[in-house]
Amino acid sequence: MPYDENQHHDPRPRRSRRGLVAVVAGAALVVGGVGGWLVWQADGSGGGAPAGSATAAGKPGGSPAPGRSRTLAPPDSSPASSPGPAESPAEKAGPLAGKVVVVDPGHNPGNFAHTREINKQVDIGTNRKECDTTGTATDAGYREADFTLDVSRRLRTLLEKQGAKVEFTQDADRPFGPCVDERARFGNEARADAVVSIHADGSAVGNRGFHVILPARVRAGAADTSQIVGPSRELGERIAGKFLRATGSSPSNYVGGGTGLDVRDDLGGLNLSTVPKVFIECGNMRDPEDVALLTSPSWRQKAAQGMADGIGSYLQR
Repeated sequence: MPYDENQHHDPRPRRSRRGLVAVVAGAALVVGGVGGWLVWQADGSGGGAPAGSATAAGKPGGSPAPGRSRTLAPPDSSPASSPGPAESPAEKAGPLAGKVVVVDPGHNPGNFAHTREINKQVDIGTNRKECDTTGTATDAGYREADFTLDVSRRLRTLLEKQGAKVEFTQDADRPFGPCVDERARFGNEARADAVVSIHADGSAVGNRGFHVILPARVRAGAADTSQIVGPSRELGERIAGKFLRATGSSPSNYVGGGTGLDVRDDLGGLNLSTVPKVFIECGNMRDPEDVALLTSPSWRQKAAQGMADGIGSYLQR
């Protein structure tokens, strides 16, 4: 199922999740063959074909060493055995110099040991939801929280090489969380030029591909997305197009009607944002073919490159 802040994902192996939202046959593999394939158009390159998908399963791991980040202070406890943030290097000159990008690694490896804390209800504007969830996992036990951190660290390295200032909402340097409202507030307070929340889905076998989640127009309580809907869509389209080209992965065959884009009004991380922000579901951790990609370090590097290219394209527009 698509990422849901209110869904507690069971990390234990199982055969399937809830049913499909929609199945779009044939849209995923034929470049230009589907008129509504927005992610290809969003690339802005005017042609070419995506690289072939990597299909050989790799072993999880191989993460770059944790790097610099400004993270939200953990509530009521201190991180245990977590790497502390190092000093930030002097900002380098580059095409993204002066730009601030907040990277939001979905979930936290410590959430599994803090279910009481992450089940606390928080206000997301339209209603109340759990603070956070554990995230999903592959049947072999590779956790979404570990995947998101690995890709996020790779993305940070790529963006910093272009001169961007990159901040994390968490870097496994706090025991759990932050809550979804805190994640939104982090990007707002950083006055980020772009925020990307990185995830992997936990849907049924046969559901494949990536999709980018965009904020809907919401105005309720503390939520008002009216100023970010347009910029967030442009950010999401550019990331989707570049992600497709870098990874060779196809847009989701079960969400977004083959476009690789999905609009949501029920995610606090988007509802409470006042800066351009999107989520990306990189693939389905319950489908064996997607798992072969998600567990491959070389594919994760391509995923990070696609995101970096999309963010860079958006920030230099």
